[in-house]
Amino acid sequence: MCALFLFLGLSACSANEHELTLTSDTGAHHFQIEIADDDSERAKGLMYRTELGPDAGMLFDFYEERPVSFWMRNTLIPLDMIFVKANGRIVNIHVNAKPHDPTPIPSAAPVRFVFEIAGGRAAQIGLKAGDMLTHPRVTATP
Repeated sequence: MCALFLFLGLSACSANEHELTLTSDTGAHHFQIEIADDDSERAKGLMYRTELGPDAGMLFDFYEERPVSFWMRNTLIPLDMIFVKANGRIVNIHVNAKPHDPTPIPSAAPVRFVFEIAGGRAAQIGLKAGDMLTHPRVTATP
């Protein structure tokens, strides 16, 4: 089916990989995303960026649940870090991580994903622990 869409000049199959939804009490909030799923991409992340749109972000995929820790070294803009289980359930959120700060920011439990968005955006959409992230990589287990 993806081949048919590609043949027709549409990229519906690949486009889904770059779309993500956060669902909070205020509704569904859609984001256009980049994916960091290898060591090199995860190491660079959003470093050196001077801006990030309100509906943009980066999804870090570790392929298995494990404790993770991030920092803001060489990151020029504040970010919200959303730590997420393999099933899409949000474990914890670190709001407005400070640019250039090398202090580790750990997950509160093992997670498969970390989703980074513009600093303060999680509060704007009312996001909290227990809310859901939806993306094709997320498994449907409880």
